[in-house]
Amino acid sequence: MKTKALGLMVFLLLFGSQGWTQEKAQDRRKFLDPKTPVSDDPRRTVVKPGPRGPEGTVVLRNGRIFDGTGAPAREGTLERNKVVKILLPSSNEWPKDAHVVDVSGKTVLPGLIDLHTHLTYPLNQEDIGVAMNDADATLRAVEKLRYFIESGITSVRDVGSKGDVTFRLKVWVAENRIAGPRVFPAGAFITGEGGHSTENTPDEIIGLMGATRLASGPDDWRQAVREQFHKGADVIKLGSHFSAEEVKAAVTEAHELGLKVTVDAETFYIQRAVEAGADTIEHPLPRSEETIQLMAKKGVAADPTLIPYQIIFEEWGGYFGSTSRRFTFSKEANLEMLKRLRKAGIKCGVGTDLILHWYRYMPGPYIRELKNFVEAGWSVPEALVAATKTNAEILDMDDRLGTLQPGKLADVLVVDGRPDENLDDLAKVDLVIRDGYEVVEGGHLAVPRHTAEKPWKSASAPAEMKSAVQH
Repeated sequence: MKTKALGLMVFLLLFGSQGWTQEKAQDRRKFLDPKTPVSDDPRRTVVKPGPRGPEGTVVLRNGRIFDGTGAPAREGTLERNKVVKILLPSSNEWPKDAHVVDVSGKTVLPGLIDLHTHLTYPLNQEDIGVAMNDADATLRAVEKLRYFIESGITSVRDVGSKGDVTFRLKVWVAENRIAGPRVFPAGAFITGEGGHSTENTPDEIIGLMGATRLASGPDDWRQAVREQFHKGADVIKLGSHFSAEEVKAAVTEAHELGLKVTVDAETFYIQRAVEAGADTIEHPLPRSEETIQLMAKKGVAADPTLIPYQIIFEEWGGYFGSTSRRFTFSKEANLEMLKRLRKAGIKCGVGTDLILHWYRYMPGPYIRELKNFVEAGWSVPEALVAATKTNAEILDMDDRLGTLQPGKLADVLVVDGRPDENLDDLAKVDLVIRDGYEVVEGGHLAVPRHTAEKPWKSASAPAEMKSAVQH
């Protein structure tokens, strides 16, 4: 898909990674020259030098700028190819041919990030038949991408989906062939036989669903990580149950490949994951105070995801029939866990984990998750920082995403209101720019007419091609 060209990366800054959070990890990136151009993902693959993105320059003029750094919103003008500079309201120091957009009365902020999605999951419990179909899984994912991007979310971390779907969607979005947020895929969710997401499900069905990789023993857990890396993973997702040796093998392998690890676990399994060096723990599930303090000491982040459990408790009345959730928990207990994480000083990011048809509730669930943060002690601006800057840090993408600062990628959200004062204003999405492309205008997808390429059979075609056609 082609959209309006909104910014050639003529000011492209070719920076590598700014460092790895796990000091003991063996990371090959320390051998990478910072001036070497690399891909815009945690894999940091070396790429050809040169501009990337669309042509031209866009200026967002006269808006309130909430830059995501923690600084208060202020009046100003944002000029960006990447983000080039933030100008005073009175300035007009931009190229003469720039496309100037007046955003008076609106707030300009970094694109939001969702740390926990499952793009290919079925829409309801009766949908298992089509859920195993690759074509339907892909179409479901494309529909979900629309809901996310129209909600102002410019990046999603997918932590378990069918087969190669999310790997291909990542490429198609990056090439601007379909509208949607950046996709940072984990590939298959790695767990033990009978572990979370496999309960009471025959192995052949698990295989057909294609979103879970069963592993047994340290060597197989290491192999499972290598398989996801081979396919193109940007992060590795592990889930309980696992032995201490299994999770240690998987985490070590992921770190040696340069990828962060997030873990869906509870109770003593969280302790094992933290001791093994995991980077992030998903969900607000039970854990000991000792584990919380160990997370704080080792700098392990949290993706609390209170919202899916709130929906479960409100729509289903409880979480039933799961051997991997064999404990008592509630909306109140989950909120208390988030408060404990904050009190311990643990870095907390924002994810929604919207399974089934719940993505159709967007942007409500994302806004409600931010309100959960506020109820747990964050201020409204701090909750927005968690959704942008902190999420980018957890993604290992904070050198490129999460704040509106010169040199960052042009992922920008414009809303009609003051979301740093009233989170409900996040629903008033006006403009969304992803990677310099304007993908949402007036709150809905902006899909201009396609641009026709030159016919291959033309005067400029090579003589040998013409000859081949004629004969």
